[in-house]
Amino acid sequence: MVMKLIEARCSQPLEFFSSNLERAVDEITRRGFHAWLVDALTEAYMEARKGKRATYDMHEFELNWEKNILNLAQSIEERVYEPGSSISFVVFEPKVREIFAAPVRDRSSHHLLYNLGVENWDKEFIPTSTSCRVGKGTLYAIKMAQKQMEEVTEHWTKKARVVKLDLQGYFMSLPRKKLCRWVTKGLERHLKPYLNQKAGRLLYALCKFLWERVLMDDPVKKARKRGATKNWNPGILPPNKSLFCQTPGYGIVIGNLTSQLASNIYLDQLDKFVTVTLGYKYYGRYVDDFYIMVAEEDYARLKRDIKLIEDFLWNELELTLHPKKRYMQSVYKGMPYLGARIYPHCLYPSDRLQAKFRKIVRDFDRGVGNTESMISYLGHMRHLDADEFVKKVFREYSWDYEVYLEAKKEPRRPMADLVEEMARKI
Repeated sequence: MVMKLIEARCSQPLEFFSSNLERAVDEITRRGFHAWLVDALTEAYMEARKGKRATYDMHEFELNWEKNILNLAQSIEERVYEPGSSISFVVFEPKVREIFAAPVRDRSSHHLLYNLGVENWDKEFIPTSTSCRVGKGTLYAIKMAQKQMEEVTEHWTKKARVVKLDLQGYFMSLPRKKLCRWVTKGLERHLKPYLNQKAGRLLYALCKFLWERVLMDDPVKKARKRGATKNWNPGILPPNKSLFCQTPGYGIVIGNLTSQLASNIYLDQLDKFVTVTLGYKYYGRYVDDFYIMVAEEDYARLKRDIKLIEDFLWNELELTLHPKKRYMQSVYKGMPYLGARIYPHCLYPSDRLQAKFRKIVRDFDRGVGNTESMISYLGHMRHLDADEFVKKVFREYSWDYEVYLEAKKEPRRPMADLVEEMARKI
């Protein structure tokens, strides 16, 4: 009964949570710090368990979840909490990456920090920063970039240029101490109205402690590798993509919810530098990919300002631009971005996305494909101007293109239904 009640509470929108800063201060004042913390961690745990209930770690935690939550709360209150041992593995889609999967106990603390801070941080982020934000996924980012193309060309009547840049080894290069100081500075700003209250000071001390523990933790010291040892060979996983090869004090894990939020917090400085200090209006960023669009007459200035951006990244953030990933072109020749090639008038699947889609279809046709991947790629194609391409691929394997076309005309129809119907006809 208790679990059902908690699940019902956790299914509510984020605004309902007692764990945002303002509501948390009120709850701590009325109910006491310990009672609030146990409830907040329980809500965070319920969020962390979504999609993870089939894992051994989750099953083990669930057997005594109430006791485990109480022990976690106690370790945080007594300031003895330390992140546990993560499982490290290498994934190959959509590209080769090293992932660290934290134990349930740690993921619960990550969700607590996220629930407490995300609303306040989100209000400070610029609208065109679109990574890991509610309602601002890849499709939103792609369509926003296309809208910016339309505006910078004044409805396709003028010439304009786009410069797209990429940060080199972003997650692996993040300086932990500097990142932690920046997060703490924001935390002080967000909780400043409540620091004259005991509850506010308790909440600030809690958040500061947990952020420091999470960000300053060196996961490679305790990590257990899962998968073939050869996956970490330089020929498969480049050293600049592995935490095991980084200078001590640099790099955060890919896979933690806190990493996603912290990366946005850190690069908010870059966003403000480009849009406020340099004054560029048509700017967008998704994780470590960002672009700037300008009218033709401002292109010379933009090329000069790339050096200012490089200097800012290195001097202020200790980050560098990738020397081989610089795209400078007329907007009318399109911009490759997040699996699409964006033009002012249409959205085509990128060459890379086309190649991956062909492989997914080929594997699926042979009976060895991944259904979830098929659903994901078809869902992506549905939102792009990809009908002719999909039609061509389907015909290569004698698939019924009309089934896909009918599904596309029904936006509310789940892609899983389409894939199931297609599978029956193969």
